[in-house]
Amino acid sequence: MTTRALVDALDRGDTAALARAISLVENRRAGCEDVLTHAHARVGRRGARRIGLTGPPGAGKSTLTERLVQRYRGQDLRVAVIAVDPTSPFTGGALLGDRIRMESVSLDPGVFIRSMATRGSLGGLATTTEEVADVLEAFGFDRILIETVGVGQTELDIARSAESTALVLVPESGDAIQTLKAGVMEIADVFVINKSDRPGGDTLRQEIEVMLGLRRGNAFRNLPAHHHRSDRRTVGQSDRKRPQSDRPTVRPSDHWEPPVLATVATTGEGVAELAVALDRHRTFLDASGRLVARRRERLAERTRAVVERGLRQWVWEETPAPELLAQQLPEMAEGRRSPYDVAADILEQLRSGAIR
Repeated sequence: MTTRALVDALDRGDTAALARAISLVENRRAGCEDVLTHAHARVGRRGARRIGLTGPPGAGKSTLTERLVQRYRGQDLRVAVIAVDPTSPFTGGALLGDRIRMESVSLDPGVFIRSMATRGSLGGLATTTEEVADVLEAFGFDRILIETVGVGQTELDIARSAESTALVLVPESGDAIQTLKAGVMEIADVFVINKSDRPGGDTLRQEIEVMLGLRRGNAFRNLPAHHHRSDRRTVGQSDRKRPQSDRPTVRPSDHWEPPVLATVATTGEGVAELAVALDRHRTFLDASGRLVARRRERLAERTRAVVERGLRQWVWEETPAPELLAQQLPEMAEGRRSPYDVAADILEQLRSGAIR
């Protein structure tokens, strides 16, 4: 199928063409940039939302994602899921575990689930995840849920790809302070304590509230004097009246304070509150102007990435740089030159036009 025919099929809503287009983008085959250019003209026009779910392995992200899909389908919204799975060391493909765990929604025609392999990426996402999300949004999905591979503290790419990010933790995560180190704390717009009916759930919620308070400079402001199992759904709101409506409200001057929610994904408990919190965060982004700012940042970063990718391809496939490197390898192996000296020579020759 030609790229033009593929784009036409996408415009007709052909799901098979969607899967083919995603494979084209994921594998960076010829025509992928034409498909992405076509998608870009349709991104941001329909109010689609990108929601990230991240957290350590075993936190129940797939089950929680499945419950969110069910809720959104109940609102007659079309939902796409990008489930980033670990890369197989033998085939290089995704292991498809998340798709298997979301079996209850996988046959719904209003749901599209795509597993992607990390392919060595260390940020929790595949290198083309955001581009695939563009294709899905252009195809007409209202909600795009991005579930990360669960690599722990290095899993920060999701904050750049999703508009709202939920960090999913469980009481068994171990030392909560250790879990929340190294930037993971900073990327969460919503904290979710899943499997909160297990021992240690209340303690983990308190520790997260203290950490949030330390970041704001008022560590114990939101901690109630006593915690009871009946108040498990949301921490830090025991002294505030809960909203009576699911409609999110926010003032443009408000500063977003990440809520800490408790869920039991296997039963669906707390999922409605999570969906409302995600809606509130989207409303906050709209009202504060941060949604537009984030999208502009993503576009600038994407452009830089495309330029860098093109430069790498040009240097190593279309210039004599590989031959120059091969010529210098004996001297580097003998310790007479360093990789930094050789790289500086190659770059200097590229800048001066000595090699093309």
